[in-house]
Amino acid sequence: MNAFEPPAVPNWEKTFTATTADQTHAFGAALAGVLEAGDLLVLSGELGAGKTTFTQGLGEGLGVRAGIISPTFVLVRIHPNLPDGPRPGGPDLVHVDAYRLGSAAEIDDIDLENTMDSSVTVVEWGHDRVEHLSDSRLEIDLHRAIGLNATGLGDARLGAVGLGDSALGDGGAGTSSGNGAGTLDFDTEDTDEPRTIVMRGYGPRWPAAPELGTPEPGTPELGTPEPGTPEIGTAEPGAPEGKD
Repeated sequence: MNAFEPPAVPNWEKTFTATTADQTHAFGAALAGVLEAGDLLVLSGELGAGKTTFTQGLGEGLGVRAGIISPTFVLVRIHPNLPDGPRPGGPDLVHVDAYRLGSAAEIDDIDLENTMDSSVTVVEWGHDRVEHLSDSRLEIDLHRAIGLNATGLGDARLGAVGLGDSALGDGGAGTSSGNGAGTLDFDTEDTDEPRTIVMRGYGPRWPAAPELGTPEPGTPELGTPEPGTPEIGTAEPGAPEGKD
């Protein structure tokens, strides 16, 4: 695989606050609209931070086969583009869990070079492991706000956006309908609690933060809460101020 000298300093950084799991999902779906084959996303966040929810939204926006879960044991899952989906002929989604991989050399052993050019590649726990794969990348960090007052953490609010695998065995790749589809997933618990989403762009592909586009007709735009949900910075009716 061709190795790139990874840029160390981001071109930009942008922070969002999501108050529900649906908003995390919507952020992924909206971001999918600006992604192309060859794009690399490095996804970080503790267990339960919403990594799987984000990736499910990303997959929905890309129009790939459903059934996205964290590839904890198979390491790699390939979700093919659907010809009758919203982006026929678009990129596949390659979903990698690098938690058990200790180095960039171990990343190379799973042969991502075979899919990088035709896919959007999302790598969980990929920091300091996958930067050499591309001269450009998006880094996305998801943080839970448990025990903190989550108001005012972001410079943008996320509203709901309605968007309407060949197996290599253990340690290899699986698909959403092939071997490994029943693998246990440790990041499926995603409750409606505030999350901070920090996105950074590196390299020539991302000179500026992307415009996430317009949601489908009849859905709130990014930056507005769902109807009936409190504004960020206000407590639920009857709830004491300053509590999550």
